[in-house]
Amino acid sequence: MNKPANALKERRQINSNTLLLLITIALFIVMYVVGCIIYSSKGFTHLQTFLNILINNAGLLCVACGMTCVMLTGGIDISVGALISLDCMILAQGMSEWGLSTIPLCILVLVIGVVFGMFQGFCVGYLEIQPFIVSMAGMFFCRGMTAVISTNQVSVPADSLFYKWANFKIELPFGGYYNKKGILQVPYIRVSVVIALIVLLVVFLLLRYTKFGRSLYAVGGSEQSAAMMGLNVKNTKMKAYMLSSFLCSIGGICYCLNTMSGSVSQATGLEMDAIASSVIGGTLLTGGVGNVIGSFFGVLINGTISSLVKTNGKLLSSWANIATAALLCFFIVLQSIFAVLKDRKK
Repeated sequence: MNKPANALKERRQINSNTLLLLITIALFIVMYVVGCIIYSSKGFTHLQTFLNILINNAGLLCVACGMTCVMLTGGIDISVGALISLDCMILAQGMSEWGLSTIPLCILVLVIGVVFGMFQGFCVGYLEIQPFIVSMAGMFFCRGMTAVISTNQVSVPADSLFYKWANFKIELPFGGYYNKKGILQVPYIRVSVVIALIVLLVVFLLLRYTKFGRSLYAVGGSEQSAAMMGLNVKNTKMKAYMLSSFLCSIGGICYCLNTMSGSVSQATGLEMDAIASSVIGGTLLTGGVGNVIGSFFGVLINGTISSLVKTNGKLLSSWANIATAALLCFFIVLQSIFAVLKDRKK
């Protein structure tokens, strides 16, 4: 008797979660189509415009994937922007002043991300300190360490392998067009986009098909129920923060590939963009619900808003933040409505 009822409830839950994702995807499509209609004369319809959104937000996509994993457990990580700043400074300073090569520095950045995430995850999982407090301390630590390395803006040297990676274009065999001078413009992506899409695919498979991925959902849904099922809740939380910081360090490499520099003020507010992208993509702040495909479209929406503001030319860049904030509030309210409807149907 209970099985059909439970199956019906599960289908309803799946439908509500799928509906959130479909709303996100539809919103992106509508925004982009409107942009193509309004700014067709300014090149918004060209494939390269869309690819530029991916190029400019490759680092954010990696960070959003990690943020989604943390938020699935009911946690949050506001240190990611500061960690990216530290990563970029280490890469730039290491190549320009310390005489280190690209590959060892990239490995160092990834190791730092894992160790940093392990420490934060231990504090959250095993010491049971509030995630906001732990990650806020981590944010101040990373910003401080960035300033210790250098208070100046440091550029990546032009003779480095990293510089070659940053300027390497992967040209696409379709979507080309002739500009007003009759020159063929071939659309392209950067190495950072390839890295970000690989991260997206791996995390998607991790969450969908592995025991660890199911554990993240279980812990976020109900820690008590997860513990009763035999899951190690503390260890799962620690691994979630390790994964988040590791992906953030990958995002730091992608971010540096775009900016080619390191500074103390770099990536300021990126943690808010990552949280907004995850929430707009359907990830609940309370945990247990979400996926990286939704976060991907959340990043695209964030990037499309910025691109529309820049293409307009007359609007201040702050309007992009205002629009993102409005969408964030809309999706939080939408999630709350679905949650209330879900409780009433039980």
